[in-house]
Amino acid sequence: MSKINEIENEDNQNVTQREDKNETPSNNTNLTFLPQEIMDKPCGCGGKGDCSCGSEKSMQKEKSFVYAIGRIQPKFPSLGVEKEYYQAIGRLDTAGQTDYEAMRTSLSKKENRYLARQMCWILSIEGIEAYILKPRDAADIDLLIDSIRAPPRGGDVDVVVGTRGPLAPPEMCNGLLLPIVVFEQIYSFDVDTLMKALPKSRGEKTKEGEKYTTNSEGEFRKIMQMADNFGATDEHRALNYLAVRYPGYYEKTAQMYEQESSLTNIEVHPSRLAGTRKILDCIFTYKNRKTGVDEKYFCRIDTTEMFPFLVTPMSYFYDR
Repeated sequence: MSKINEIENEDNQNVTQREDKNETPSNNTNLTFLPQEIMDKPCGCGGKGDCSCGSEKSMQKEKSFVYAIGRIQPKFPSLGVEKEYYQAIGRLDTAGQTDYEAMRTSLSKKENRYLARQMCWILSIEGIEAYILKPRDAADIDLLIDSIRAPPRGGDVDVVVGTRGPLAPPEMCNGLLLPIVVFEQIYSFDVDTLMKALPKSRGEKTKEGEKYTTNSEGEFRKIMQMADNFGATDEHRALNYLAVRYPGYYEKTAQMYEQESSLTNIEVHPSRLAGTRKILDCIFTYKNRKTGVDEKYFCRIDTTEMFPFLVTPMSYFYDR
């Protein structure tokens, strides 16, 4: 009996010590930046008990921001959703509409929003499927529907800003193994609209103004080719931000064209003035066509948070 009492006393002491240290088990495993269906089926869980990749700690470690430029395309995740879509569209008058127009018409209807939530929304970059998009807020499904343009044109652009999560399970989107991006904002426009929004140094109706717009469109495509990225690193996010949100880049390039200089290189380096924030120097090299002399300009972009922003405008860069 004395031996049993000793064991019970030891157990009580251990329980008291754990309570004193507040070593109570935590049930807080919710991932606030992922939809419920992803939390229910975390990435790559193997056998029983092997689901460490779905924990909050591991997911926060993998969390990264995305600022990507591409094209959003809706796809059917399964045969059942596809059949349901065609039953719904059959109840609408879509005479004379293209497939894209009919899809936008049907998904825009309030009674068909359930179909929009079931669809797989894929962001493709340079023709390569890059991300599966999920809205953080259900109301943002409108941003995905608005990305369906009819007819689609080669100049259509979608900018996605959000948080990158794990790979989607195979059953989520008809076998596509792509990272999930929970987006906060989507900007959908075409290149012509972007160019018209740029401030002009000359009149819109003059030949010089038309030439400015044409040159700017060429520079937009050039910076896209030079960047050639998925918008997941700080450097790529900075370049993508410059391409669609900073007109100073286009103004400087137009000025350099007038001086017979061409953009030959773009570099991105951490700024020496960064401190506790992530500030990058974006350096643009222009080469004079006659002399071959390089001239460099740069601007600073802060990429600490989800939405990058301009720190210092375009100015002359001195090599150190």
